[in-house]
Amino acid sequence: MHCYENQMFMLNLFRIYVIIIVLFLFIKGQAGFINMKRYTGFTAVLLLCIAIFTSCMPRTGNSSCTLRFSWWGGDDRHEATLKAIELFETKYPDINIEPEYGGWDGWTEKVTAQLTGNTAPDIMQVNYDWLLRFSKDGTGFYNLEELNDTINLDNFSDEILDYGRQNGILNAVPISMTGRSLFFNKTTFDEIGTEIPKSWDDLINLGKVFEKNKSYPLDLDIQSGYTAWYLSVVYGQQKFGKEFISQDGTLNFTVDEIAQSLEFYKMLEDNSVVRTVRQRVNDDGNDALYQSSVFIDGSVAGVLEWGSAVGKYETSLEEDNLVAGNLLFLDDCEVSGWFVKPSLMYAINKNTKYPQQSALFVNFILNDSECAEILGTSRGIPASSSAYKALEENNMLKGLAYESYIQINECSPVSMSPYMELSEMRNCYNSAIENVSYGMMTAEEAAQQMYDQMQKILAKYKDS
Repeated sequence: MHCYENQMFMLNLFRIYVIIIVLFLFIKGQAGFINMKRYTGFTAVLLLCIAIFTSCMPRTGNSSCTLRFSWWGGDDRHEATLKAIELFETKYPDINIEPEYGGWDGWTEKVTAQLTGNTAPDIMQVNYDWLLRFSKDGTGFYNLEELNDTINLDNFSDEILDYGRQNGILNAVPISMTGRSLFFNKTTFDEIGTEIPKSWDDLINLGKVFEKNKSYPLDLDIQSGYTAWYLSVVYGQQKFGKEFISQDGTLNFTVDEIAQSLEFYKMLEDNSVVRTVRQRVNDDGNDALYQSSVFIDGSVAGVLEWGSAVGKYETSLEEDNLVAGNLLFLDDCEVSGWFVKPSLMYAINKNTKYPQQSALFVNFILNDSECAEILGTSRGIPASSSAYKALEENNMLKGLAYESYIQINECSPVSMSPYMELSEMRNCYNSAIENVSYGMMTAEEAAQQMYDQMQKILAKYKDS
């Protein structure tokens, strides 16, 4: 048992003991032969044990506390997480969890304001690049190894935990590992009478087939991230045989290689594989793709999405409509090109008033078997061995998230650099894609601008 659980056990034991003593005094007291010396000695020993166990918990001034917990995601993740919170509060009635959640768009900005203003929640779901952004020296979040008496870190490999270290300090624990995979609306493909692509050429050739039906086989939206550039980089890494950005923040692509990757994206537009940026704005407005009418009605029949987040697309369509596609490769490529990274991580506010209670909740949502069954794959395939085992034993390791997990793990993926995920970098990618799509710049001009901007961004973070 963890420290807090020991405390609750001993307190309950004490309550039972008090009841027994009262009854003992009532029944035996009338006979006048109570051995007070023995009674007093036993009581003293029991009270000493209770004192030792309860000292494990920090004194908060009250027997109960409220913890704020924030995360982002789609409706499937929200619903599962709220149910998990209910279970936690049932098991630990002295701890109340106050949820704060929403969609991804604007979430980084919200958290930035909270951390800057010292109003951040006690427990936070954090993105991979946030350790660079908010904890350059490793002191921006609570050191979770100081709470390892409560958080069972033995359920995670050293390799997994290293993703959550900043400057050697464990700032966060990865929830799952993920990569983007291609997912397609099988109903639309069946109606058109074509197969899901198995190669880059297959994908490119699908454009003209779908165009006859006023449809598109794929979408690469830039609104909620950098999906268009992501696929372009996958292609580029395969073609050039090297990583786009190294783990240490070194930009490895030349201006010409960036230009060729942008040209690949423009070729997808020109061949009607994906909508142009202008078309996406006209069709979707401010709606995310999974909420847009063109995706829901099947006119856009494919999406490139994180395996850990595909559930929101899956629930937007009729059951079993969305299927996992194939990862695409160039012949004889030396680098697979496809990425792997922590999907999400949990961190604790360094200024929380309740570190032990926060750690108890983090341990619960990461490692508890019942909780794992509730959450399922709403945050991807769990990195925790105990959570993974719980899903495995209950035949829950299936579905699109699991298929994507297998695909990514079997393709010798590139470990994504956290520098690639920085919001300034995302803005840089998206600006280049827009400039090329609208014809405001050639691929070469956009590449030069992109290269110069990225070098400045990377230098800022490495020198700070």
